[in-house]
Amino acid sequence: MPHVIIDPESKSLAERFALIKSPKKRRARFPEGCVTVLETEQQAREGRDEARELHPAVVYGPSSSSEGQRLYYLVRWL
Repeated sequence: MPHVIIDPESKSLAERFALIKSPKKRRARFPEGCVTVLETEQQAREGRDEARELHPAVVYGPSSSSEGQRLYYLVRWL
């Protein structure tokens, strides 16, 4: 997992609870289309669905990549 630099003054980048759709948990960043941001940790944990490859996590973002995509960086799996 890459070290994520947190910008405490940013108004758009923040840590968020989320569900990530991914077949494996090896990646450190995910495109916006794979991430569903949720309000609470409980919602993220309750949304876990291994059959649908939905994994609860804390993410940081969204950030723009050099390719023009919006990305979320994995902070930790829940």
